[in-house]
Amino acid sequence: MRKQTICLFAQIISLILVSNSSQSHLPTCSRIHYSRKGMNKMTEGRAWQGVISFPLEGRKIKPRTSGLTMVMDKGLGLAATKELLETSGNYIDYIKFGFGTSALLKEELLQQKIALIKSHGIYVYPGGTFLEIAYLQGRIRQYLQYAQEIGFNCIEVSDGTVTIDNQHRQELIMAAQAAGFTVITEVGKKNPLDQLANSLLIQQIQKDLSLGVSKVILEGRETGKGIGLYDQDGSLKKDDLSEFLRELANPERIIWEAPLKNQQQDFIGRLGPNVNLGNIPPSEVIPLEALRVGLRGDTLRFILS
Repeated sequence: MRKQTICLFAQIISLILVSNSSQSHLPTCSRIHYSRKGMNKMTEGRAWQGVISFPLEGRKIKPRTSGLTMVMDKGLGLAATKELLETSGNYIDYIKFGFGTSALLKEELLQQKIALIKSHGIYVYPGGTFLEIAYLQGRIRQYLQYAQEIGFNCIEVSDGTVTIDNQHRQELIMAAQAAGFTVITEVGKKNPLDQLANSLLIQQIQKDLSLGVSKVILEGRETGKGIGLYDQDGSLKKDDLSEFLRELANPERIIWEAPLKNQQQDFIGRLGPNVNLGNIPPSEVIPLEALRVGLRGDTLRFILS
């Protein structure tokens, strides 16, 4: 019996020694070196940091002037907004309260949402259609004053539905700038029957930029189909895009509305991960960022080819 016990003990010791010898060749948490060089508030603490590199390199981090993501909020509650910012705040640069939705919220909720969004370094603004309504009703001064009081830090000037001549458009831009807002504009019509020639849109973009607006949005609506640069199926009209890129000296000043994945993929493939994209649904911010850095097969293939 004693001999059997000694023999069993020897086998256990042998197994422990073999196990330790094998583990000395395996990486452990204590042996992995996580480089924190160049890390900042945006990247600090990101999962897989130092383990996996983004396949598509060069993605800019906030604060940035290109690679912008503009999100359309069509009525999120405060809890949903907090959740969006918790998961995606590092990847969002603008949040637009679509069309006139901000007028349907309780004032206290609207104020809380705006303050929360701004605390994440994000521009927040009411949709351009809402300003068009204010223009139609002759209440632009009151519109800008209330927007300022409630906390918006950005204003969009557009004429997608209401006709606004060049002189009045310029006055609207200058009035918003004088009130201290970051001003962006939008070009293009919302009704497919009212579409303008590319040459006219390019002229308007150039004029708006000469007035000092921060960015110009090219209309794509929230559907991304049968409007602007997109055909009825939502496919990008690449010849039209080439015309805009050929005529515009600073395409990084344009935010291309691209609510659909195939559109986002085409823009990233053509203009790189730091293309400005807009009308992104809240649920699609993380998937879009994955496209931008090559964490989805659709753009990972760019580096393989």
